[in-house]
Amino acid sequence: MKYPVIIGLAAMALAGSVHAEEHVVEMKNMGAEGPMVFEPAVVQAAVGDTVRFVPTNPGHNSVSTEGLIPAGATAWEGGLSQEVTVTLDAEGVYVYECEPHTMMAMVGVIVAGEPVNLEEIRANAGDLESEFLANQDRLNNYLSDVE
Repeated sequence: MKYPVIIGLAAMALAGSVHAEEHVVEMKNMGAEGPMVFEPAVVQAAVGDTVRFVPTNPGHNSVSTEGLIPAGATAWEGGLSQEVTVTLDAEGVYVYECEPHTMMAMVGVIVAGEPVNLEEIRANAGDLESEFLANQDRLNNYLSDVE
C-alpha cells in the first residue's frame, strides 16, 4: 500500500517542478535592427508561458494583430506606454504590433510550441504588410526565422 503513495508523491513533485516561463520583450525607439522595434523581435516560448511587454521608451503598445494569431487564442491590446503581460494559451505563431508605429513595421512574432499555423500567417500577413511605409521586409524576415 505504501508504493502508490510514493508514486503519487513523486508525481506531485514532478508536476510542481514544471512551471511557465516569463519572456520579456522591450518596446524601443531604437534597437539593434533600427528604429521602432520590439526586442527580442522573435520569441520562442511554450504554451502556458507569459510574455511581458515593457515600454522602455514612451509612446508604444503591444496589440495582437487580428487574423495573425492561432485560432482560439486570446487576443490582447496593451495601453499606450503601459506594460502588458500575455499568457500564451494556444499553440502556434502570434504576430503583434505597436499601433502608433505600424507604418514603421514595429511588429514582432511569438512562437508558442510548434508553428502549426505558420503558412496561414504568411498567407494572411499581406494586409498588415501593406501598412508598412518603412522596413517593409521586417515581418517577412521575422517569419523566415520561425522553424
